[in-house]
Amino acid sequence: MSVKTKYVDLLTDISFKRVFGVDQNRDLLIAFLNEVFKGRKHIMDLVFNKNEHHGNNKEEGSAIFDLLCTGDKGERFLIEVQTGTPTNFKKRALFYTSRLISEQAPKGGMKDWAYDITEVYFLGILEESITADPRYFHDIGLCYRDTGEIFYDGFGHIFIELSKFVKTIEELNPNSDLENWLYAFKHLREMNDMPAQLQQNVIFEKLYTIAEYSNMTKEEQEIYEKELKQKWDNAAVKNQKFLEGEEKKAREIALDMKKDGVALDIIIKYTKLSAEEIEKL
Repeated sequence: MSVKTKYVDLLTDISFKRVFGVDQNRDLLIAFLNEVFKGRKHIMDLVFNKNEHHGNNKEEGSAIFDLLCTGDKGERFLIEVQTGTPTNFKKRALFYTSRLISEQAPKGGMKDWAYDITEVYFLGILEESITADPRYFHDIGLCYRDTGEIFYDGFGHIFIELSKFVKTIEELNPNSDLENWLYAFKHLREMNDMPAQLQQNVIFEKLYTIAEYSNMTKEEQEIYEKELKQKWDNAAVKNQKFLEGEEKKAREIALDMKKDGVALDIIIKYTKLSAEEIEKL
């Protein structure tokens, strides 16, 4: 399979950071974040921060984020892109955001600080799911468990599960730029042209132009191709493990049915195993 499609896969490290993580493209990230927060916040500008934060001691180690930026009102936005099946992603998100809060304490004394912390938000863009909830957009904050009333609105986590975003290009809400963003995250690499409904939108025109494979430098293309191949290899390994698991399950069912005296044709019908495979059990 060739990697040389017109547009890059936004869910690789180099393409995501190339599109959203450089100063000249901060307007793209601002537009995306404003759609994610759905009017609850309105970000006018932001600056990019280092994406590695060290612990308070040598044993604690460092936390490395995909993207960390500060809004014009001092808010901290931590953005993580996750391909494949994540491990303890919710806990990792809490760890990262907790560290961004704790590091705000002044070094050497807290007498006059009065815990005046800035807002901290985590945004996780996930290729696969971490919840059984059918919704693809999860906006989590600190609230009262019984009423849902917000207790503190300066801390929150947003998880977007792209596997659950299943709208076709024709089904996209024309009044929702968020849906256009999510469609691009999920399908940009498969597309040959920019959707007609976006061609008068300067933000999306810039997104689609920057995301063209041909606009990468040769070095960027080489890195991108390696990352994409690694992504495919990981998917292939996962698929193989899934198939092996399904085959094992089918064999276990077939063996139980065989022990119960179920007819061979019935076992074949329900397990999809061959007669030879069943006879060897």
